[in-house]
Amino acid sequence: MNERIKPYDEKMKKAIDFLETDYATIRAGRANPHVLDKLRVDYYGTPTPIQQVGNVTVPEARIIQIAPWEKSLLKEIEKAILTSDIGINPSNDGSVIRLVFPELTEERRKDLAKEVKKKAEDGKVAIRNIRRDGNDAFKKLVKTDVSEDEVKSLEEELQKLTDKYIKDIDGLMEAKTKEIMTV
Repeated sequence: MNERIKPYDEKMKKAIDFLETDYATIRAGRANPHVLDKLRVDYYGTPTPIQQVGNVTVPEARIIQIAPWEKSLLKEIEKAILTSDIGINPSNDGSVIRLVFPELTEERRKDLAKEVKKKAEDGKVAIRNIRRDGNDAFKKLVKTDVSEDEVKSLEEELQKLTDKYIKDIDGLMEAKTKEIMTV
């Protein structure tokens, strides 16, 4: 791979990684501890991820259990979950918090599938913006010491990279949509 293409390849990889992380937080009927990734708990005045203040486990397919290392954190964790967009009420038995995920309705599955598609489109736009930035940078090279043929070759290589990552996004979107729509 050409050295001038590398930075754009790295940016596109980051866009794909971001999309994968985003998809991990979308719940698909099964309990997935990643839905808690964005939540922060006030731990002695510092916003801290739930995974760092307690043990997060999945004892059954539709239950997440959070066992905080300090009992005083139960209320804070509960508050963080209630104010989040997870949409599940935590149950607290005095030592652990349980999140029971209900079966998704058909309508909710379709809404989630639309959300997955929208995130994929956003990812594609990000990839295309990176391509545009690259092409603009390559066009400026013509004014310096690079021939127009080299610039054309760089643009073609960047386009192939763009096509590859767009295809990757489509694959991620199909896999996540299938996961959501599977009952």
